Amino acid sequence: MAGGHLCFLLVLLLWPGGSADSLPLLMDSIIQAVAELEQKELEGGPAASVRVLLSAGPPGGLPRFLRDSVSPGASPLDPDPLGAELRALVDRVAQHEVRGRQERGVLLAPDGSTVALRPLLLGLEAGQQGRRAVPLGDGLRPPGDTGGDTLAGSRNDSANVTWVGEQAEPPAAVDSLLAAALATELGLAFLHPRPIPSPPGLGSEGCWDRLSSPQNFTLLDPPTTPLTMAFLNGALDGVLLGEHLSRLPPPRPRLSLLLGQYYGAGVDGDPGFRSNFRRQRGAALISAPNLAQQVWGALILLQSLEPRHPQLHNRSREQLAQAASYASQEFTQAFLGCAASLRAVQRFHQGVRGWDDVGYSFVVGSDGYVYEGRGWHWVGAHTRGYNFRGFGVAFIGDYTASLPTAAALRTVRDGLPRCASRAGLLRPDYKLLGHRQLRRGTDCPGDALFHLLRTWPHFIQTVN
Repeated sequence: MAGGHLCFLLVLLLWPGGSADSLPLLMDSIIQAVAELEQKELEGGPAASVRVLLSAGPPGGLPRFLRDSVSPGASPLDPDPLGAELRALVDRVAQHEVRGRQERGVLLAPDGSTVALRPLLLGLEAGQQGRRAVPLGDGLRPPGDTGGDTLAGSRNDSANVTWVGEQAEPPAAVDSLLAAALATELGLAFLHPRPIPSPPGLGSEGCWDRLSSPQNFTLLDPPTTPLTMAFLNGALDGVLLGEHLSRLPPPRPRLSLLLGQYYGAGVDGDPGFRSNFRRQRGAALISAPNLAQQVWGALILLQSLEPRHPQLHNRSREQLAQAASYASQEFTQAFLGCAASLRAVQRFHQGVRGWDDVGYSFVVGSDGYVYEGRGWHWVGAHTRGYNFRGFGVAFIGDYTASLPTAAALRTVRDGLPRCASRAGLLRPDYKLLGHRQLRRGTDCPGDALFHLLRTWPHFIQTVN
């Protein structure tokens, strides 16, 4: 099935409820803040609301090529146009940072994903200003001179885009949208002292203290890079929404409406244009060769703006190019690629078998990300006779002779049960089984994976 069969485990779960706090760290709370700013009709129009939210960060936090393009003569923003409660919320999440296992600056979105606010806002800001090509040789323009050409086309794969490699020429300009929301931080994460960097492990995941009123987000393991799953979700959302805004003629829609639609039923009524499909849409928008060029260009631009930057000081163009190449491959293959595999499974289950959706409760990709199938509250179609008694968790791949990635194994062994337990979804005495224990005639989940599964906590050998 889609290049390999799916094998799954069974996790028995229950779901009690939680409590509520005022102004929890929910995306809906930020949408409320944006709506309040829009009602004040600040000078500068819809763009002013994003500037107010970004101003909560430290001075100079906004990329210089975006700061310099603000319209000349614009009046200073009201230093406190928000009410006290919303201002306190914005101050908590305006900056993204990771300290140990605590991740700050993230929000719980209605689709269940965790999203970093700052890269989302940077993408919105770049999109509102019009997606621009920032010349590398002329990146420091005076305020009011936007410079460059307006970018058009979703994938931006023009004839002069070449793959980063030996004798490759750096791009002449950088896409302001990709540089602001994603490319710069992605490149910095792959700058290692070694000639060939090992993948830093994109997309660390974590748990909220409670789902009804989330206040704190704790990563499952200390991350090796600030590019957590929440950051990548926010960056991708910023790119998708910024690209959408850049295509719309003025007057553009209110951001509170756009965000409400994107994290709700779909932008302009399109159910395929919402946060649930961020990776699928991102894969259609971002190609690996162009992303490599953009990451390379973003690093060159940042190096010219901040020559003493600790990660860029004395770095050669070749070192920057190599980091950009690895970064683009890891992002497009590990982060975006798993979404395509799951869509193939979904098409098979819906189109061939005629089911309502993916039969499994959850599917785990090689990136370690958990994709929701039937989820917690719908009966699955994974193990005849046991669908009403448990939840099916599938790995993508054939694990007869090999094992899933370490990230995927950690997710199913530790991450998913731990998060479910902390959210009040997992019964402490749940039992863990392999498919072959409940269904005759199958080798699932594969010999290699099943032998490992037998060493995990909560595994039971005998089924009553």
